[in-house]
Amino acid sequence: MSAIMGGAGRRGRRAGFIVGLMAIAGMLAACSSSGSDASASYDDGYASGGDVGAYEESADDGGTAPSAQDRAVIVTGEMYMTVEDPVATADQVATIVQSAGGRVDGRSETAPDEYYGGAAALTLRIPADELDDVLERVRALGTVDELRTESSDVTTQVTDLESRISTLRASTKRIEGLLTEAKDIGDIIALENELSSRQAELESLEARQRGLDDQVSMSTIYLSLTTEPVVIVDDSPDSFWDGLVSGWNALVAFVSGALVVIGVVLPWLALAGILAFGTMLVVRAKQGRARRSAAPQVETTGQAAQESEPSQS
Repeated sequence: MSAIMGGAGRRGRRAGFIVGLMAIAGMLAACSSSGSDASASYDDGYASGGDVGAYEESADDGGTAPSAQDRAVIVTGEMYMTVEDPVATADQVATIVQSAGGRVDGRSETAPDEYYGGAAALTLRIPADELDDVLERVRALGTVDELRTESSDVTTQVTDLESRISTLRASTKRIEGLLTEAKDIGDIIALENELSSRQAELESLEARQRGLDDQVSMSTIYLSLTTEPVVIVDDSPDSFWDGLVSGWNALVAFVSGALVVIGVVLPWLALAGILAFGTMLVVRAKQGRARRSAAPQVETTGQAAQESEPSQS
């Protein structure tokens, strides 16, 4: 009798456990279905990196409109500027953005050459509340050729994500509580599978929430910096008169250049001439002294020769 009652008690507890599990599953399914319609477009678009502006229409469907302070808006834009030195200006822009609490997510540079003045491109992430001030400071660095900004209201998506995350967290805790009470291996496996599924979904939603929060809090601006184009003028002559004028100008330029060279070299030539003249004087003086010293010897030799001739005869 006690064995029968024990078996009935176990079956009753298991039946009650299964009923409770089915109730939780039903509640989770209801919560998921209630949020699926409002977030379907967001899940498909935001997860695939689509345009957030496509979801603005769903923000007006039902409910009370949030205040301006509570609205979540993503701001993106493009800015094209002409500056004298793109690389140096890019360094200044990076300093301005970082001083405002922002960052540079991408940067590319092109070195200047004889035909092109160089270029730089930056992807700026600027705090939303500092965007206007930063853009004004960047404007002062050159000439703004074009500036475009777009705003996308994602308030509904933010609210929907918060609701779904809150529901999933509550259901996950409830399943964890049931898992600690489960005794049957089949119930444990079923609960663990359900818990893993809910945790994976929760982590995915939290990742989306972080990405959306980053886009709302940090505006994205693409900045392009270039210089004035280099104008190449073809001044080659195309007629006889132009050729004559060009030849005369070339001759004048050559003569002017030659005179400049002569003017530079002339002092050195004068110095060289003075040194050469001085050296010549010194050499001639030495030669004169040598001739004068050699003359008495020649006379003495001649007299000796004359005196020796009679004696020989």
